[in-house]
Amino acid sequence: MKTNSVVSDGGTSFYLLFISLVSAMGGLLFGYDWVLVGGAKPFYEAYFGITGSPVMQGWVMGSAILGCLAGVMVAGSLADRYGRKPLMLVASLIFIAAALGTGAATALEWFIVFRILGGVGIGIASNLSPMYIAEVSPGHVRGKFVSINQLTIVLGILAAQVVNWLIADPVLPGEDIVMSWNGQMGWRWMFWSGGVPAVFYLCLLFFIPESPRWLVTHSQYIKASVVLKRIGGDGYAQREMDSIRTSDIQQEGKCGIRELFRGKMPGILLIGVVVAVFQQWCGLNVVFNYAQEIFAAAGYGVSDILFNIVVTGITNVLFTLVGMYTVDRLGRRVLLLFGAAGLGMVYLLMGLCYYLHVTGWAVLFMVVLAIACYAMTLAPVTWVVISEIFPNRIRGMAMAVSTFALWAACFVLTYTFPLFNAGLGAYGTFWLYALICLLGFVFIKAYLPETKGKSLEEIEQELTK
Repeated sequence: MKTNSVVSDGGTSFYLLFISLVSAMGGLLFGYDWVLVGGAKPFYEAYFGITGSPVMQGWVMGSAILGCLAGVMVAGSLADRYGRKPLMLVASLIFIAAALGTGAATALEWFIVFRILGGVGIGIASNLSPMYIAEVSPGHVRGKFVSINQLTIVLGILAAQVVNWLIADPVLPGEDIVMSWNGQMGWRWMFWSGGVPAVFYLCLLFFIPESPRWLVTHSQYIKASVVLKRIGGDGYAQREMDSIRTSDIQQEGKCGIRELFRGKMPGILLIGVVVAVFQQWCGLNVVFNYAQEIFAAAGYGVSDILFNIVVTGITNVLFTLVGMYTVDRLGRRVLLLFGAAGLGMVYLLMGLCYYLHVTGWAVLFMVVLAIACYAMTLAPVTWVVISEIFPNRIRGMAMAVSTFALWAACFVLTYTFPLFNAGLGAYGTFWLYALICLLGFVFIKAYLPETKGKSLEEIEQELTK
C-alpha cells in the first residue's frame, strides 16, 4: 500500500511520535490521578474519619467520576467548536489546580470539591487525547499510536503506585494511622506529586499543532496541509487533504447534535456506547481503586498491599505493550473478544478462590492474570474503537457521548463495589463481573465490525452507507 511509507522516514515518524506522546500525557495524568487515590485511601479515610462508612468511602471515590462526566459533557462540543488543543491546555491547568487543592484540604467537603475538579480534567483528557492521536495518525498505524494513550495511562498508574509506595512510611502493627506521618502528611504529598507531570504537560502542549482534520472542517486548509506534510510528506498530505475534503463536503451542514440520531448514526453510536460501558463494567478498574480491600480479603497487610499494587502496575505496563504490538496485526474485534472471554474465566476462578477461602499468592496471581488480559485487550482497544468509528464532523460530540457513558458506567462500578462486596461477598461480586463479560462477548461478536488498516474516511464510508 502507498500509505505504508507514511511513517517510514525517521523524521516524519519522530514528529508523529512526538505529538502523539505529548497529547497522550493527558492519559498519563488521567492514570496518575485515577490511581493515586488508591494508595492514599487508607490514610485520608483515617484522617477524615470515614474508615467505617462504606457509603462515604464510595462517595469520596466516586465523586471524581461526577467531575469526569462534567468534563466529558463540555469537552465534545467545545472541541468541535474551538479545537482539540485549547481544551487540552485547559485540562492541564485543571490538573495542576486539583493536585494542589486536594493535598491541601483540611475538611472532607473541600477534599471532595477538588476530587471533582480533578475529575473534570480526567474527563476532558480522556476524551481528547485518543481523539487527537486518531486524527493525526495514518490508518495502518492508528491502532498502535492511539494505544500510546493507553500506554501513558498505565505508566501514570504505575508512577502513582511507585510514588505512593515510596512516600508512605511502613505501617507498624497497632499504629494509630491518624496520628502517623502517613495520616497527617503522607497522603497530601501523594496528591501534590500529581502537579509535577501536569506542569510538564502544560509546557509541552505549546509545541504541538491543532488536529489537521479539525482544521480542514473549519476551512483552515493551509494549516492542515502543513501539519500533514510534517507527518508524512507531500504525497501523503495531498491524499489526506483530498480524502478529508470529500468527507467534509458530504457532511456539509451535518454537525449538530441531531446528526447523532439520523440515518445509521444511532446504531454506530450504540456500538461506541456499549463498548465503552463494557470496558468499565467488566470490573477490572475496581482492582486499582479498591486494591486495599481485595488484597486485605486475601490476607495481606497494608505494607504488603502497597507492594502488591506496584506488581500489578508493572504487569499493566508490560501487557499494554503487548496490546500495542497486536492491535494493528490481529485487529480490534479479535482482541476485544479475547479480552471478554479471558476476563470472564479469570473472574470465575477468582470468585472460586474467595469462596473456598484461598488466600495469599493464589489471589495475587489471579489479579495479575486479570490485569494482563485487560491491559492487552479491553483497556487500549476500547479507546481505539471509539476514536475511529465516528464521522469527522461530529467525532468530538459522538466520542463525548461514548466517553460520558464510559464514565457513568465507571461511577456505577466504583460506587457499587463496596456495596456488592458487603452484600454478595468477594466471590459473588467477581462472579457477577464474569456474567457481564459473557454478555459483552456476545454483543461484540454480533455487532462490532473490524476497522484495522483503514483510514478514518474509509471507516466512515463503510459504516454510514
